Amino acid sequence: MTRSPPAARLAAFTAAALAVGACGGEAENAGENGGDGAEPRGSYDIDAETGETRARHTGDDGTVTTMRSGERVPVELPAGFALYPGARVTNNTRVEQAAGVLVLLTLESAAQPADMMTYYREQAASAGIDVATSLDSGPMTMIGGENADGNSFSFTAPREGEVTRAQLSIGRGLE
Repeated sequence: MTRSPPAARLAAFTAAALAVGACGGEAENAGENGGDGAEPRGSYDIDAETGETRARHTGDDGTVTTMRSGERVPVELPAGFALYPGARVTNNTRVEQAAGVLVLLTLESAAQPADMMTYYREQAASAGIDVATSLDSGPMTMIGGENADGNSFSFTAPREGEVTRAQLSIGRGLE
């Protein structure tokens, strides 16, 4: 049996929630019950002041998945990981499901991609994650890996002029 990586499944949920969220102010049951009178299975809302999107979905098995996304969502990285010194968070998406979590940060920094890459490679190694994927393609650098416990990590750092616009993804315990 081939399974999608947990980060990919939750990224799809996040993308769908954000797409629905882009439609407007606040909604409940955004198409979840199809108008058939069934109990609502999901909701989303957008904070008009901050632009933060919040979504919640209950699966067929009762599993609840929640998502918060926005520039001001508090950054809570899994143990062993920290925000790159001096980096500015331009977006933070946090998905939680049971004991699992996926954090997707978009960062900006004046630091060089190689310096940021070394910083996160060391944190991944300390967290027991073997960096098995590494790609250096001109202005873009990417590393990623997973450990036996299913904790996943990826870091992508393209350089645009004087700014590195990076993306950090860390997931653990997701089904």
